[in-house]
Amino acid sequence: MSVKKRGLGKGLSALISEEIIVDEGKPSNEFVENIDIKLIIPNENQPRQEFHEDALSDLTNSIKIHGLIQPIIVRKVKNKYEIIAGERRLRACKAAGLEEVPCIIKDVNTEVSAKFALVENIQREDLNPIEEALAYKKLMKDYNLTQEELANEVGKSRSYIANTVRLLNLEGEIVDYIAKGELTSGHGKVLLGIKDKQQQLLAAKKIIDNNLNVRQTEEMTNKKTIATKSTNSKENRDPHIMDLEENLMRTLGTKVNLIQGNKKGKIEIEYYGYEDLERIIEVLTK
Repeated sequence: MSVKKRGLGKGLSALISEEIIVDEGKPSNEFVENIDIKLIIPNENQPRQEFHEDALSDLTNSIKIHGLIQPIIVRKVKNKYEIIAGERRLRACKAAGLEEVPCIIKDVNTEVSAKFALVENIQREDLNPIEEALAYKKLMKDYNLTQEELANEVGKSRSYIANTVRLLNLEGEIVDYIAKGELTSGHGKVLLGIKDKQQQLLAAKKIIDNNLNVRQTEEMTNKKTIATKSTNSKENRDPHIMDLEENLMRTLGTKVNLIQGNKKGKIEIEYYGYEDLERIIEVLTK
C-alpha cells in the first residue's frame, strides 16, 4: 500500500516536488543517496529550537534497530550538504553511531529551503507557537514578504500568520511560558488585550498558578479591565457600553473605546502598525 504525504503550502508545492512514496515502510525515490554524516551540516534557518531528549532517545534506539526509514532532505552547499528537513533525525543518527545517512538531495535556493523547513515542521506539528512565530517573522524580514505572500507559501490564512506573530509582542517572560508549554497560544492572544506589560505578567502567573483555561482567562481579564476602568474613570459609565467594549476587544484582539455623546458617539480602535490594521480590517469585513 502506498501512502503519499500531505502537500506543502500552495506556493511551495510548485517549487519543491514532495513525491516521497512509502511502500511497506521503505522509501522509494531515485534521488536517495547515502551521504557521509560528517558532510551534513545544520540549517541556520531551522525554525525548531527545542529537541526533547526523551523523544530523541526513542528515535535513536529505533534507528539502531531498524536504521533510518525516512531519508533526510538536504541541498548541496559547496562541498557540504545542508539540511532542509530532518535535523532531529540527523541528531538521532549521530547518537546511534551511523557513519552514512540516506538523503534526498534537492536543488533549491536558501529561500525555498527555509520555507520548506518551516512547512515540514508545521505539518509534523513539531514547532511550539513561539518557534512558529519567530520563523514567520524571520521569513518575512529576510525575504521581504508580506503576511499575505507568506500565508500563500505555507498554506495558512493571513489572519493566522498575523495572530501568531503578534504573540511576540507579549512581555518576555510570557513568551517563554508559551515556548515551554506552560501557557497556550490561546492564553497569549487573550493576554495581548492587556496593554500594560507588568499587568500582563501578573495575569500570566495567575493563569499558571490556578491552571486557568482560555475561557477562564478571558473572564479574568474582562473583570480586571472593567475594574481598572471603573477605578480610573472620572465618569459613571453605562455598564452596557462597557460590556460592548469588552466584546469588541475580545473579537478584534485590541483596545476598543466607545465614546458616547448626546446624540451620537464614536468608536476608537487601536492598532499597532500596518499589518495589525490589515488584520483588524480582515476581522471586520468577514
